[in-house]
Amino acid sequence: MLRYERVKDLLDLAVRMQASRGGVTIDEIMVGLSVSRKTAERFRDTVDLAFGPLELVDSGDRKNHWRLRSRALSRLISVNAEDLITLGKAMEALERFGLGSLARGLDGLESKLRAVQLQGNLERLDSDLETLAQAEGLAMRPGPRQPIDPTLLSLLREAILTARRIEFSYHGRHSGKRSRQRIEPYGLLYGTRPFLVGKNSWNAEPRLWRIGNMSDVRLTGENFEQDPEFDLQAFARRSFGTFQEPPFQVELRFRADAAPDAATFLFHLDQSIEQHEDGTLTVRFKAGGIGEMCWHLVTWGDSVKIVKPAKLRRRLAQMCEDLAVHHRD
Repeated sequence: MLRYERVKDLLDLAVRMQASRGGVTIDEIMVGLSVSRKTAERFRDTVDLAFGPLELVDSGDRKNHWRLRSRALSRLISVNAEDLITLGKAMEALERFGLGSLARGLDGLESKLRAVQLQGNLERLDSDLETLAQAEGLAMRPGPRQPIDPTLLSLLREAILTARRIEFSYHGRHSGKRSRQRIEPYGLLYGTRPFLVGKNSWNAEPRLWRIGNMSDVRLTGENFEQDPEFDLQAFARRSFGTFQEPPFQVELRFRADAAPDAATFLFHLDQSIEQHEDGTLTVRFKAGGIGEMCWHLVTWGDSVKIVKPAKLRRRLAQMCEDLAVHHRD
């Protein structure tokens, strides 16, 4: 029998298994609930008994993926103030980054969540939500704010989903010139600025197109065949930030007094961290985008040393010299 304090874990697992299109594996249950394999199997069996039947999803990875298809959870799922404040802060963050279209999508989701709640629960939610909203906020971060036209975002998504080429006028950042582009869209990347990932006829690989520099965008009637080997997440991980260039090995050494902050900082999704006996910290990752790395490393001052590569060290030193000359009286 499951202990009383694990009932919430059981319900959360059941919700996850119902919400997951690809199903949930035993390994994922073990990690998600921090339990042994035997306990994870017991959780799965309990969900099957209480809310099932569970069904196996064909995933092709030689693991059993379990999914719950049942309406038994509909009256057990409730939304609390913490859920809505989290959603609200996500909307606020998206608005600050200029991603109002995505924020409005979450706003619609909030309305749907409220619609399935009982009236008494809604009254309690609003009261708790008002208290939490006054107690939580987002710190202001300087950076570009470039809103996306929701009509344009919808068009780009349609082009990606239907694998259709698009045409647009593009304002080159460095050249300052406008050109007419015909692109095969592969995906969207959101960061300090939103980008379209797309391939044209004279590039072997997809490249980044700044959405704010696009105008007069239209769908063509031409379909294209997407490269089945292309992985958007892998493409994004090649760079530090968004600038794409051949990746290289980076090794950074942080002083002992800066190590605690550096240990909690995500420099790259594939980074590794090594803590040394003298209190210093080494961070290693592989990425391109030497310019963006330099601009970021400037914010760490003399608390970080670039161990490698030498070209990154030289570029940062030159940048600092140029800045010093520019601001010298």
